[in-house]
Amino acid sequence: MKIIEKVAEMNEASCENRKKGLKISLVPTMGYLHDGHISLVKIARANSDIVVLSNFVNPTQFGPNEDYNRYPRDIARDNKICKESGVDIVFAPSVNEMYSKDESIWVYEDKLSKVLCGKSRPNHFRGVCTVVSKLFNIIQPDIAVFGMKDYQQLRIIERMVENLKYPISILRGPIVREKDGLAMSSRNKYLNCEERKNATTIFSSLEDAKNKILNGEKNLEKLKYDIELRISQSGGKIDYIEFMDAENLTPMTNLTAPFALLIAIAAFYGNTRLIDNLIVRL
Repeated sequence: MKIIEKVAEMNEASCENRKKGLKISLVPTMGYLHDGHISLVKIARANSDIVVLSNFVNPTQFGPNEDYNRYPRDIARDNKICKESGVDIVFAPSVNEMYSKDESIWVYEDKLSKVLCGKSRPNHFRGVCTVVSKLFNIIQPDIAVFGMKDYQQLRIIERMVENLKYPISILRGPIVREKDGLAMSSRNKYLNCEERKNATTIFSSLEDAKNKILNGEKNLEKLKYDIELRISQSGGKIDYIEFMDAENLTPMTNLTAPFALLIAIAAFYGNTRLIDNLIVRL
């Protein structure tokens, strides 16, 4: 496994692999890897010759009062996991490698980014689109793999690739969960024992809403109230609960089949903001 920190060296490695006719995949991460990331590596490994995992905590997608400085980092541990998981190249640049002092060019998405996390995290998706565009230009992958836990991010990247005509296939990785249902996340590290136990209410609420819909419930306001109540009673503070079209991220007000309904939740347990989602198809 090769570890690359410089943009020019990553460019050169990608060019050499492309000259050999090798198919390159990219798994973008912010490090502190867990089984969810490894599941994306497995998808990349099965669909390409060279797997590149980027390990970069991107400052431009954090707000001024968010957790950039304390975001968990352990590059040595991450590199060990990558080697054991069959990653070929870890691209781990510094902030100075990725951003110029006179940075003034940004990549915006103007529709899908206005809802859900985009409401409570201004400029978050500007940072995401910009850094992913940079990674695409540097690494020149044929394939990029994104997890469905960050579903809004996934849809925005899919739209960006389509609109900007990147010659890249985006592959989706299913949400990977702990045995009790909590979606795996690097931020789970922040939770104390009680918060960690209570946070499982997010997924159980999603599952309950899905079952009710499949059994004929159509009143989305009632379902939202039920989720709000369960999360609040478990000590959570709700950022949003939304029922949206899974393709366009527009609000759904009725459930006339066929539909693909995204149920998306963001909630705080203590100071930790957790997101999760589930798609119901009928």
